[in-house]
Amino acid sequence: MKILHFIDCLRSGGKERQMVELLKALSLKEEVTCELAVMSHDIHYRDVKRLNIRMHYLIRNSAKDPRVFLKLYSLCKKIRPDILHSWNSMTSVYAIAVTKALGIKFINGMIRDAPSELKLFSEAWIRSKLTFPFSDIIVSNSRAGIESYRATMARSFCIHNGFDFDRIDDLEDGDIVRKKFGIDSGKVVGMVGTFWKNKDYGTYIKAAQMVLQQRADVTFLAVGDGENLNRCKSMVLPQFRSRIKFLGRQEDVESIINIFDIGVLATYTEGISNSIMEYMALSQPVVATQGGGTRELVIDGVTGFLVQQGNYSDMGKRILELLQDEELATAMGQAGRERIRTEFSLERMADAYVGLYRRTLQDSL
Repeated sequence: MKILHFIDCLRSGGKERQMVELLKALSLKEEVTCELAVMSHDIHYRDVKRLNIRMHYLIRNSAKDPRVFLKLYSLCKKIRPDILHSWNSMTSVYAIAVTKALGIKFINGMIRDAPSELKLFSEAWIRSKLTFPFSDIIVSNSRAGIESYRATMARSFCIHNGFDFDRIDDLEDGDIVRKKFGIDSGKVVGMVGTFWKNKDYGTYIKAAQMVLQQRADVTFLAVGDGENLNRCKSMVLPQFRSRIKFLGRQEDVESIINIFDIGVLATYTEGISNSIMEYMALSQPVVATQGGGTRELVIDGVTGFLVQQGNYSDMGKRILELLQDEELATAMGQAGRERIRTEFSLERMADAYVGLYRRTLQDSL
């Protein structure tokens, strides 16, 4: 089976990370040959260049560059993939005409979040309505995403993200990480995520300041970059600026997470969070917003705590509870690691995709 994966870019992000992880795993499967088409030279996940796969750059000059249709058509006519697997909404738009014209099976992977309400005539709503009817298969990384987008159930499948434990085999020493970022507190709480509209760093910062009013032995870390970074920095009160650190975009995120005592994710919409998977794989208890696919990943009261969206008070209370009860925090962390190992492994995800590719092609016979 020849699969052409099609994504807009390889900047730091959840879908980009998962696609690269999947390509790694599929490169070990003899029955699958993968090639990658990308619309930008901006590559954060450089691991992809070490894989034995062909990369094709279909560079666009604007967000909706119509010339990409022709570039994709020419590429597909040349390499003749059995399946085109898109990873976001615009690549799905480009894919529908090309796959229908050339008789290529189309797997639409644009569902990577799970909004509580998909607004009528929003970009995501329009593109889903445009592309879903022409998709042979619609795949989401969460059941909540399929429900949010109201995708056709008969052609929709959920394959959860997978975690590669090899990524945490050779982490930087914790003392070195602490020294690098000037962390001298006994406890560390962190949130990893891009500063953009879907991440609720405001709630995280409010919860952090609530905790710091009661405990001075905690440092809160915010790991990521994005358009809302400066606005979030301005929310921090002067007395807490030494205890709430903004680290920007980091390459070795796993080594930073490894010094956390608690991993936090405040969000407005989420599919299956890579950050939460990393927290759990590194035995960190989780405090997270309960919406979207997070409920499929975090077991409330077992691997961490789920709180209502925007409820910084409840988030702060749960963080304090875990800081005060180390036995509970350890038990939740261990339960989380075991859940990732057994239910969210990279091998499990790769096998599920191979099965989906087989099914897609068999349906055409």
